[in-house]
Amino acid sequence: MTHTVRRHQILLLALFVFLAAIVPVQAQNELTAVIPDQTNPAPVRKALRIVAEDTWDSFVAMTYPTGLPADNLHADGTRARYSSPTNIGSYIWSTLVARDLGIIKPREARQRIAQTLTTLATLERHEASGQFYNWYDPATGEKLTVWPPSGDPVYPFLSTVDNGWLAAALIMVTNSVPQLRDEAQVILDEMDFGFYYDPAAGLLRGGFWDSPPPGCFVQDNYPGNGADVFYTCHHYGTLNTEPRIASYIGIAWDQVPETHYFKMWRTFPATCDWGWHEMQPEGEFHTYLGVDVYEGHYTYRGMNIVPSWGGSMFEALMVTLLVPEEEWGPQSWGITHPLYVQAQIEHGLEDTQYGYWGFSPSNNPSGGYREYGVDAIGMNPDGYASNNDNTLVDYGFGDCRPAQPLPPPSAYTNGVVTPHAVFLALDLAPVAALENLQNLREDFDVYSELGFYDAVNVDTGEVAYYYLALDQGMIMAALGNYLRNGRLEYYFTRGEIEQAIRPLLAMEQFTAGISGDSVTTMMPQPTTWQPAFLETH
Repeated sequence: MTHTVRRHQILLLALFVFLAAIVPVQAQNELTAVIPDQTNPAPVRKALRIVAEDTWDSFVAMTYPTGLPADNLHADGTRARYSSPTNIGSYIWSTLVARDLGIIKPREARQRIAQTLTTLATLERHEASGQFYNWYDPATGEKLTVWPPSGDPVYPFLSTVDNGWLAAALIMVTNSVPQLRDEAQVILDEMDFGFYYDPAAGLLRGGFWDSPPPGCFVQDNYPGNGADVFYTCHHYGTLNTEPRIASYIGIAWDQVPETHYFKMWRTFPATCDWGWHEMQPEGEFHTYLGVDVYEGHYTYRGMNIVPSWGGSMFEALMVTLLVPEEEWGPQSWGITHPLYVQAQIEHGLEDTQYGYWGFSPSNNPSGGYREYGVDAIGMNPDGYASNNDNTLVDYGFGDCRPAQPLPPPSAYTNGVVTPHAVFLALDLAPVAALENLQNLREDFDVYSELGFYDAVNVDTGEVAYYYLALDQGMIMAALGNYLRNGRLEYYFTRGEIEQAIRPLLAMEQFTAGISGDSVTTMMPQPTTWQPAFLETH
């Protein structure tokens, strides 16, 4: 029996025993059915499958006959006329989840994915790299040059992270739909992530344009293949963010060297020259593959955590939907990921006293789209706030920058929670995640026949009545892994991904943990960890 299977069984058993003792059973056609009145896993599994069915229905509603999903769907049925490679990848893996859970038949899943692959093969791409542009019209497959509906010009961009998620979905097809393996592989064979790799920095650029855009760019062609392109001025330099999916693929395909993994920052340095980032880290240097790595961490509420860029849930945990990082890196990701979830929980329940948690970029209930997170566990000095009123913290930077008083809970007004962030914690903190979803479902109008709406202002009750392909795709992936013992992880990592990436993760030791404890005793392994705030029940 694998570690992943044991982990799910133990976590489920703990969940059933705990919840059965405190909450009565509710109607089975609502999310509240996740709270059973017995220690039988069937009620929980059945209720979560219903959530998956409803979430899948949102994909059915937002997908055009081309097989391309809209970026988003409004509750009134209006579909966006733009889509990205990540949206398309989300739809592909959600189709696999729907098949594996028996929501649709295997034949329908093949037909849907086949249509998507047929359209993908016709989309305009950057010829030399085989990479996809960032925005297409899902109704026609045309590359966007003006933004609907404003008509503003679109400068065709090729995104590192968006192409990473699409490639990941295509890899999953090759490992799980043998009838379509060749069609998916033909597309994959043309995708070169080496185009993003800057050998001087050892990092991936954020992406490139194929013609000069307005603003900052770096003209170059790292692989020396084809005409020059116009790179972003920034690199993806932070390890604990979602672009590492592209790093994993590039390394596994020998398009990016292994050393790239250790070139990314765990934290920025602790010297005053770097005193602009969120807080002064602590850590020590380790050497891997000849690269000196500063194994730094931030300390938040007694927890030593490897931060993300903005402190959001999807930065740290979206990759874990496809890669069992806690298992492959027990002394690195296996330590910091559970603490990162705990930090999100304690921020929502203790620092802010919202009564709810789960902070990640999403639609803003007041309009538009914006980034949300836990400021203290992100390196961005401007922070991703958890609320619309931008309440931030400043822990200072040792002797380089004085700390400021922490805001009281009353300062955190108009907090915004997004359900997809809660589902990202489902594998690591199922008790807390399900209870949080239960509370959101009971207290706000956040659920419909198409699953969860994208976000809610927990102060005013205002809801963002949209379904986003990316966020629904994260929910589907989390449910698929939880209900089928990491099936999506297997689809992605089987073969060359595991062979190349698992050894890298296994060799590293973060300095994350509980303050004052050693790395081996600071945190129980994911099989037994439960959120501290629940221990009083």
